[in-house]
Amino acid sequence: MSQSLNSKAPAVDDLILRVQAENDDLVQRVNEQITLETFDSTDHKVLKQLVEGLGDPRGMVRLRFAETLGEIGEAATPFLVEALANHSNVVVRRAAAKTLTIISDPSAVPDLLHAFLNDEDRVVRSSAAGALARTGEASVPALLEILASDEHPQDIKGLAAWALAFIGSEAADHLYKALNAASLDVRCAVIGALGHVAQEQSDEKSCNLLVSALTDPEALIRTEAAAALGQVNYPPSVPHLILAIQDTDLDVRKAAINSLGKIGDRSALESLQPLLNDQQEVVRVLAKLAIAQIERQSEADDW
Repeated sequence: MSQSLNSKAPAVDDLILRVQAENDDLVQRVNEQITLETFDSTDHKVLKQLVEGLGDPRGMVRLRFAETLGEIGEAATPFLVEALANHSNVVVRRAAAKTLTIISDPSAVPDLLHAFLNDEDRVVRSSAAGALARTGEASVPALLEILASDEHPQDIKGLAAWALAFIGSEAADHLYKALNAASLDVRCAVIGALGHVAQEQSDEKSCNLLVSALTDPEALIRTEAAAALGQVNYPPSVPHLILAIQDTDLDVRKAAINSLGKIGDRSALESLQPLLNDQQEVVRVLAKLAIAQIERQSEADDW
């Protein structure tokens, strides 16, 4: 019995080596054809074989297959979304999502959404979210719907908010419209994304919307806006952030103090000094750090 088992092991090893050799030959051959501009993108058999190559046990080889499919582009999308939806090998599903990130084909959005919301594997879900982010504006309406729904868990909503922020300025028109949405999750994600838009484009409209959000009825929105303004480094927001350090909500105060430190405007020092004696220890600590940041920035400017 043991002799029979031992005899099977070399056969399995031989099969693995043969498959790996075939994969190496395939990806090399296709890359040569791509270089010579002789690759036939209508050859479905080869496209399917390339997608299967995403299951190779060698990480660098999987990456080479992904890059090759990325070079081929949208012709590979139908085969990648098929694998993403139905392949039994989770390694292939993960790699298919990552390869779709390279291609960024808007036609893949429905399949990426399905994988993002339904695949049992966490890496597949996060990779699908990454592909949605890279696809850009075509993903935005669906991402906003996810954020507005009560059906999805917070980890999914967190990834949707991240994807929205990553898309940034491409999503600007959608973000402006969604700022008054009924859903707090949507509005919170929109504020974070507007911060990215303002950073990318020095966008005055986005900056002004963030300043306006400092007086929003919801403390969470005010907190997100105060934090975003620090990342944007928008000097006209300083007077508004100074008002926000007296907010009734502690998180808003903390975010406003941090942002004043990051912006580094000396006009904030007079308002920050009294906070060194605040009842809240965290406020005292943050105020001290913000004052030090501003003074360091001032010294650097003088130098």
